[in-house]
Amino acid sequence: MVVENKNVAFAKEVLDRLIDKQRVALYKPIQVAEILYRARHGELSVSDIRENLEAYRNPSKRWRDSVTRLLINQVSTSSQKYQDNLFEANAIPPAILAVLAKENNRYGGVVERYIYQQFWKKQQRILRLDELLAKATIDDFNLTEFLSAFEYERGIRRSIDKAYEIVVYALFNTLVRHLRIKVTLAANLAQIDLLRAFEDFTRLLLGIDSQSPTVSLDARLYRAGATNAADRGLDIWANFGPVVQVKHLSLTYELAENICEEVAADWIVIVCKDAEREIIERVSQQLGQRVRGIITETDLTRWYDEALLGKFADLLGKDLLGSLRQEFQNEFSYSKTLEGFYKEREYDRVPKSSSPFWCSD
Repeated sequence: MVVENKNVAFAKEVLDRLIDKQRVALYKPIQVAEILYRARHGELSVSDIRENLEAYRNPSKRWRDSVTRLLINQVSTSSQKYQDNLFEANAIPPAILAVLAKENNRYGGVVERYIYQQFWKKQQRILRLDELLAKATIDDFNLTEFLSAFEYERGIRRSIDKAYEIVVYALFNTLVRHLRIKVTLAANLAQIDLLRAFEDFTRLLLGIDSQSPTVSLDARLYRAGATNAADRGLDIWANFGPVVQVKHLSLTYELAENICEEVAADWIVIVCKDAEREIIERVSQQLGQRVRGIITETDLTRWYDEALLGKFADLLGKDLLGSLRQEFQNEFSYSKTLEGFYKEREYDRVPKSSSPFWCSD
């Protein structure tokens, strides 16, 4: 019994480390919870979990996605390699998962309940920030304080890179729209015969043909996608040339070089912390004209202050805060269905026990 208790305690430490490393969506812990849920209902045995990984490796991704789609209307967009890392030795290998399943079966779903309780705690932190953004005005919003909330709130610290990204996008998108920039695409009229021969192609792909060889579009910026581990460093792209990489985490020289080389674009703008500027500049010198500019957190703070409090605050301020709120909600969806899900699974009825996973709601 003593050995078993030590195994359970160790398994909890491993699970807690996984939870601490996760962004607010908790995709991997929820995948663990859904494997345990199936085991508790007889779809898998503890022996299956320990000895037959292929019985649940891929099905568990579907189980997880069905729950996260219900809770936050999102699913994991990470690479398959990254998702499969869940079962490797540095995460939750089958031997540890089997210990969790046995404890979960013994105490009526206590480990599942524990995971969803941790999800709820992260959700509460997101709700508080969402409420702060909702109440913010152009006179009192402070970008440094907003980003600091992610720096110092343990439950959401892992998501600061995404917070940084939405701050960049909200500002850039607001400025581009209010500048009313147009992008003109025009074919060389000396090649009109070539255009005419392939105009079914150019009409479909470029929006031009021999009758209308020029088209004018509004300049637009787009985010590459929410929480995508397979985007190879690309965060924001434009229909007028540049791509933008937003990097918050500390960079080594080698990592910065890899980031720049992996994006197939001729015009890269990098947004980084002030302390990383020197590394990026050294890499930029080697890459020539590919890196067209570096923007630091100090630059962002100055531009936010100018947009919210400066000469053009009446023009930009309301739209900038509105864009930031919208991007925050897109990236950090707050679950309005968790309470119903929690009760439907009867996690609120799991009896108090001596399991280290049991804690009150």
